[in-house]
This record gives sequence, structure tokens and C-alpha cells, in this order.
Amino acid sequence: MSGPQTLASRKGLISWAIYDWANSAFPTVVVTFVFATYFTQGIAANKIIGTSQWGYAISLSAVAVAFLSPILGAIADQGGRRKPWLLFFTILAALSSAFLWFAKPDPTFVLWALVFVGLGNFAFESGMVFYNAMLPDIAPAHRLGRISGWGWGTGYAGGLACLVVALIGFVQAETPWFGVGRDAAANIRSTTLLVAIWFFIFALPLFFFTKDRQSHGLKIGIAISQGVSTLIRTLQQVQHYKNVVRYLLARMIYTDGLNTLFAFGGIYAAGTFGFSFTEIIQFGIAINITAGIGAAAFAWIDDWIGPKKTILISIVSLTILSLLLLVIDSKTLFWVFGLLLGIFVGPAQAASRSLMAHMAPAELRAEMFMHSPAKQPPF
Repeated sequence: MSGPQTLASRKGLISWAIYDWANSAFPTVVVTFVFATYFTQGIAANKIIGTSQWGYAISLSAVAVAFLSPILGAIADQGGRRKPWLLFFTILAALSSAFLWFAKPDPTFVLWALVFVGLGNFAFESGMVFYNAMLPDIAPAHRLGRISGWGWGTGYAGGLACLVVALIGFVQAETPWFGVGRDAAANIRSTTLLVAIWFFIFALPLFFFTKDRQSHGLKIGIAISQGVSTLIRTLQQVQHYKNVVRYLLARMIYTDGLNTLFAFGGIYAAGTFGFSFTEIIQFGIAINITAGIGAAAFAWIDDWIGPKKTILISIVSLTILSLLLLVIDSKTLFWVFGLLLGIFVGPAQAASRSLMAHMAPAELRAEMFMHSPAKQPPF
């Protein structure tokens, strides 16, 4: 793999990391905590049906990403630049979040909500392909782990900061900010506007200060044709990328484990230890903090011992702590081991990105970064 072509300045690297702060608002506030709860409890006919509908919408958007992102990545590899694609998906995700404001607490708005949640999640995940693909171009190889880890940690902090603002200013406020009332759940729906503004405003530094690859000067039609041809050739010659394929298969397994942990953590806490909704939110905030600390702290270890060993340490630690959580019967111990578990969630995800940055051939980076770890809060 050739070396980075557009090494960023310190300001450029910070701006790249701040994009993580920007886009983390969407999965944290919309997909995981606030709007997801509002949809199942306020818009859907009932909670069981709403949970099923929500799952279908997120799953369909994930299928769309899996199908289209390698094609888009291959086209971007041919064209050279990543930022125009990232800008498009950033605007699409922010607009989708803003349109969720119109989803009032009535079953007639179910389809509206699901369409824009699915579209927003598709745009968010597709944007991550091009965002992650910038990493090996802007950071030197010996600092990929640090930059990836710091970015991931910044993302956790950004998602939490937006969540706290949403809770204090709108969801739990007796008098919501900016004169927003509570009629028709306006205070809850306002959080989607907050996410849209947050996402777009904090994304801007990347587009102003972080260097992009040079354009290859191809017209869009030629880039599309060559990109599709390159993707087909990659699939036909997959035996030449055995290390990447083995890694992707392994990552699929441990990422599915992490996603299961994220999806059912709240249900387990509520059912086994009697956590209230407020306690679940509090625990979610706390474990996001430890995950962010872990991602930032292990960033140095990633560059020191390598991303593969960092991932293995994280997975072994997550396995041990998860087993302990299954055998304890104390709420206090659940807090202790749960927060310790969070420390290793961040490194597992951040090191997965840096490992792909090391492994992906320079000419196929955006195409192969379609397999980058999805960004989700750890609870």
C-alpha cells in the first residue's frame, strides 16, 4: 500500500476528528435514545409493533448501505476525492433528521418517521465510508491508531454532549428552550432539529480545513463506469486479498457480538436488575463516557503494539466482563463491571478502523472501507 498522499495539518486532523463529534449526534439521539423511544411509545400503534417497525427500517437501511456503498466507494476511488461524497451524505442525514420534526405522536405518521429514519441512517452510514477512507490519506502510518482512537473518543463525547443538551433543554425541561411547548410532543420532536443543526455545524471544519485527495479529472460517467468495473474485478480477484477477507469475516463475528450487546443491554438491565428508564439513560451516559475514555487511551496502545493485538485484548476483556455480568446478581456490581466493559468497547471499534486503514490497498480504500465498523453508542 502506498503512503498517505495528502497528510493533513494539525488543524486538519482536529477538524477530521470533530466530524466524529458532529455525526455521533444522529445514532445517539435519533437511533438509540430519544427518537427511538418516542417512536415506539408515542407514534406507533403500540410498543411491540413499534419496536418491530423500527427494527425493519434500520435493517433495510443497513441492507441498502451494504449493497450501494461498495459501488459508491469504487466510484469515489476512481474520481479521487472523498469530500464531495461526504458533504452530500452529511446534508442528506441532517435534512432527514430535520424532517423527523413533522412526525407527530399519531400512528398516521409511522410511515413518515420510518422513511426519514431509514434515509437518515443510510446517509449516516454511507458518509462514514468516505469519512473513514480519508484516515490513511491524512495521517502518517505510525499514527493511524492514535488519530482513529482520538476521533472515536471525540465521537462518543459529541454524541453524549448532544444527548445531554437534548435532555436538559427539551426532553426533561419543565419549560423547554426557545419557547418550544409540549403540545404534540413538540419538545421531543425538537431534538431532531437539534441533531440536524449540530450535525451540519460541527461537520463544517472538516470541509474547510482537512485536505482531500486530488481529483483524477474523470467525468462522472467515466468514474461510474470505471468504478463498477473495478468493483467487479475486485470480486473476481478476491483471492488476492485473503488477509482482508479473513479480517472482514472475523470482524463480522465480533461486531455482531457487540451489536447484540448494545441492542439487548438495556433490556437485560431492566429485566434482571429492575433498572428504571431514567437509570438506563444514566447508565447509557456513563458507559459512553468510559467507552470514549477507552478509545482515546488505547489509541496510543494501538500504535505501540498494533491494531490487531489491540482488538484481541479488547475482545478477550469484553468476553470476560460479559460473562461476569451474566452471573452477578447485584445492581452495584452491574454498574462496576458494565462501566469496565465500556472501556474496551471503544478500542475494539477504533482499532478496527485503523487496522483497515493499514490493510486496504491505496487504490481501493473507499471501496474496502464500506466494511468499516458501524458507529453505535455502546448502550
